[in-house]
Amino acid sequence: MLKYPILLVHGMGFRDGRTINYWGRIPKIFTEDGNLVFYGGQDSNGTIEDNAQFLKRRIRRIIRETGAEKLNVIAHSKGGMDMRYAICRLGMNRYVASLTTINTPHNGSKSIDRVLRLPAPLVRFAGGCSDICLRLQGDKKPNAYEVFKSFSTEYTRRFNEQNPDDPTIYYQSYACVMKNSASDIVMCIPHAIVNAVEGENDGLLTPRGVMHGDFKGIIRSNSGRGISHCDEVDMRRRRLTKKQGEGISDILDMYREILQTLKEKGM
Repeated sequence: MLKYPILLVHGMGFRDGRTINYWGRIPKIFTEDGNLVFYGGQDSNGTIEDNAQFLKRRIRRIIRETGAEKLNVIAHSKGGMDMRYAICRLGMNRYVASLTTINTPHNGSKSIDRVLRLPAPLVRFAGGCSDICLRLQGDKKPNAYEVFKSFSTEYTRRFNEQNPDDPTIYYQSYACVMKNSASDIVMCIPHAIVNAVEGENDGLLTPRGVMHGDFKGIIRSNSGRGISHCDEVDMRRRRLTKKQGEGISDILDMYREILQTLKEKGM
């Protein structure tokens, strides 16, 4: 059991639903260890600034309700950027013991740089369609176009300068990659595009783009399938493979490692 409760912060495009949980089987391994687990609940397509404000309120409520001094935050994808802003700019550093990020675009995406060179009305239209769908699912202030821009290498360069890590907080990061574009039908097209522009990736982001703090390296599966951006949060609710060998056969193995590391750090 960890010293502090766990806050799971989701990424872009999905919500922490009551019926369909973003995190699959993952919360269960934390609760079975005796830990309290909470969810971020921020907008899917909200900007970093708007989502950070929501997370600030959420964190304060959890601290008030539990009496805990701090939280261990585990964030996927853009959720890591939302949390870093809340920590650095909104005073949440006092309530966070650790921040673990999984394929968070800390260093941006060169592929997004190219997307943003397309005519702005086209990119805005694509983002707007996504916003309409997510507003129907509960988003209050979706703004996909601004979120797209926050994944660019120039934006993240400025973001890193303006939001330095707090020395009192333990930061660690993980990267995952697919073996090939056929590994995941949902991510096959974006994987092929990113692979052509930047190299191996999880269907959206490369290891170079997600390194931050204590980088734990690239997590690979022991089968030909690899680990996609969806697999990283167990969206399919099942093992990656039944095979044994070099690499992991179940994404839960990575989260067990995260749990063990935080225990060893006294958090």
